[in-house]
This record gives sequence, structure tokens and C-alpha cells, in this order.
Amino acid sequence: MHLGLGAFARAHTAVYTEHAPGDGWGIAGFTGRTAAAAERLSAQDGLYHVLTRAADGDSAELITALVSAHDGARLDVLTAALAAPETSLVTITVTEAGYHLGADGRLARGADVIAADTAALEHLLRAGSLDGAAVSSMPGRMVLGLERRRRAHGGGLAIVSCDNLNGNGPATRAALTDLAGDVSSELRDWIDSAVTFVSTSVDRVTPATTPADIDAVEALTGYRDAAVVVTEPFSDWILSGGFPAGRPRWEEAGARFVDDIAPFERRKLWHLNGAHSLLAYAGRLAGHHTVAQAAGDPRLRPWVEQLWDEAGAALPDPDLDLDRYRAQVMRRFENPRIEHRLAQIAVDGSVKLRQRVLPVLAAARERGADGHAAGRAIAAWIGWLLRGDDRVADAAGPLLDAARRRATNQDPAPLLEVLDASLADDAATVGQVRAALYEMEKL
Repeated sequence: MHLGLGAFARAHTAVYTEHAPGDGWGIAGFTGRTAAAAERLSAQDGLYHVLTRAADGDSAELITALVSAHDGARLDVLTAALAAPETSLVTITVTEAGYHLGADGRLARGADVIAADTAALEHLLRAGSLDGAAVSSMPGRMVLGLERRRRAHGGGLAIVSCDNLNGNGPATRAALTDLAGDVSSELRDWIDSAVTFVSTSVDRVTPATTPADIDAVEALTGYRDAAVVVTEPFSDWILSGGFPAGRPRWEEAGARFVDDIAPFERRKLWHLNGAHSLLAYAGRLAGHHTVAQAAGDPRLRPWVEQLWDEAGAALPDPDLDLDRYRAQVMRRFENPRIEHRLAQIAVDGSVKLRQRVLPVLAAARERGADGHAAGRAIAAWIGWLLRGDDRVADAAGPLLDAARRRATNQDPAPLLEVLDASLADDAATVGQVRAALYEMEKL
């Protein structure tokens, strides 16, 4: 079962499942925010093409691993799939904001959607029936489905987060067990005993599909595919954890299983994703629209390299081969065939920066450095928000709107407070960001 049936999952986890040898594995997919992807895919019997754009040309592959596609709001179908004994694992791609975690890494119980889902789940459990549920968050839907599985004696399973969260396995556990414990100690105990939470590092750029991409697939294959996903040739998947009910042989499709995933997570989050966020905001301030354009800007490229220097200083493991990795990432950024839109990356910056940039700043401070490059990435986000000529969806939207009205280039503290209250209270960080905002004004 997969929750969050967007382009990334269909270009990444579904492709690994497609290529894993052996019969019997397929994916029941559920959308997150809207039913649109499920409607397009259902009309095509779950079939779709992955259009891979390399520097020297395009190729299209038909993916058959998706056996059904559903609207995630159909909770009767979703919970029945999760409770089914043949369901062995759940993969998740709902973006960082979809976990509804606070800065402390625990469930954000004060969030409106979590409070509403908690109340709805409490009412259902008191009533004794799980029918007629009205929950909308990923944790709410998963907790409801796990309760149905517990009642059906469905047995253990693995939950595999494929989102860009540091420690995404423990983060998923925190989101689900916090909510489960708030509504049923019995359910929380069952989750603790029956469910494993697998940590992963995922890596594949998947830009938004355009009408031209659909035309390209038709030219290559002869099929008019309304559910095309576009991606780059590079793909990486590293996993750590147990699978009590089995799994596809993903390692034979190129995935790697390791005992300690933390260094690989940090390498990817702090290098590829951190640079993506820096370019998303500084690039837009400089008038660019794609990663390739921003990475080619001689003003911005040194900023990326400096951010990587700070990140690499906190990653001493020689097995990470950072020089090769950095060169590989830069080649991917420069791929002229991938139009990875900066506006797409910029969504939910307040959540992403906590995972991608703040740890780099903290690590620099711990070793006695100033963390200037990480501070600049934060300043790029603030500078973009303050410029006010562009808007982005963000999980902290109302807080950001209020903070933007109070913040200035000379006083970035209100926006820093939304990111992390401790930053706003630290004079060194405020001064550092203020100085970096002056750099942003020159773009």
C-alpha cells in the first residue's frame, strides 16, 4: 500500500517495485490531498509511463506495478486495504509537512487538523464503530487504518517513510504513536509490538509534468498518457529496518540496505536538499525559474559550494565519498533536460529548512564555526518572503503572513521565530541573517 500517490512515488518507489524480481507484489495507491491523480490513473488501469530525461535524450518506460489507485479521502477503502492480511507494508510520500511534527519532532497536537482528527478518532472509539470516520491528515488516516487492522487481527507490517525527514522512520513512529496514544493506549501498545518503522534515504529529482512531456511520451510510444511522470536518470534508495511480513526484493533493483542510515540521510538532506532550498529562494530573487538556471549563476554557485563545505565538515565518514557525491549532485543540477522548477521546491520552506539547513547551522556552531553559509540559506528564504512579489504554499502560512508584516531586512527575528524560536533569541544568528539579507538585496 502506498499513501501519497504523487509524481515522486511513481518515479521512485514504484519503479523499484517494478524492477524487483519475483511475482505477487503490487501497489494499492492512495492520494494525499486531492483525488486527481487517482482519477487519471484509474482511467488507465493504473498504467503510466516514466519519462527519463538525460542530457543526451529521452526514454519512456511503462510501469505496471500500480494495481489500483484510490482517492485517499475514501477512508472505507483505505482502511480496508490497510487491514487486509495480504497488505505487508505501507510506503509513504506526503512531503515533510504531511507528518504534522513540531520543532521538537513530536506530533503538533495544537495544529487544527490534528486536533480535529484526534476528536474524530476519540468519538469513533467511544462509539465502538469505525464507520463514518472524518479524518484528513496522514497520521489520522494511518491510525484509523491501523486500528481496523488491529481489530481484524491482520498481523504485523512495516511502515516505510520515503519523505525527506531526518530520521524519517522514528519521525513516522512519533507522529503515529503520539496520535494513537492520545486516543487509545491499547492501540499504541499494539503498534509498538506489531509495526516496524523503516528509515530511508530517497533521491530522485521529479519535476512537475508539463503538456510537452505528455506529447514527448506519445511521440516515443504512440500512447496518449495523462499520468506521465518525468524524472532524471539518477535514482538512489537506502533503507534500514525490519519487514515482519516480507517485502519485494528491492535490493536486486538497486536499493541498498544498511544498518546505520543516519550518515546517508544527512549527506542527502544537507547537500542535495539543502542546496535545492538555497537555490529555490536565492534563485528566485535572482530572477531564475529552474534549478539548472540557478546552479549556473556565478553568483549563486559559490554559495552552494560553501554550504556543502559546512555540511561536509559535520560528515567525517569516509564511506560517504563526499567529493564524488558533490560532483554528481552538481551534474544533476546542471542537466538541461530537467526543468526542476524553483517554485515547486520552495513550497513548505518553514518545514524543509528545519530538516535541511538548521542542522548544518547547529553542527557548525558546535565545532566553533559561525555557520555563515547555512545562515545565508535562511536569509535567502526570509529575503524571498519579504520581497513579497511571489507567494508560496507553506504549512505555517498564517504565522508567516503575520510575521512578514512585522519583519524587515533589519529585523528578521519575527520570521526566524516561525522557523525556530531559539534562532530569534540568538543575537549572533539575527546579526548573521541580517548581514546575509544585504547580499540578497544585490541579486
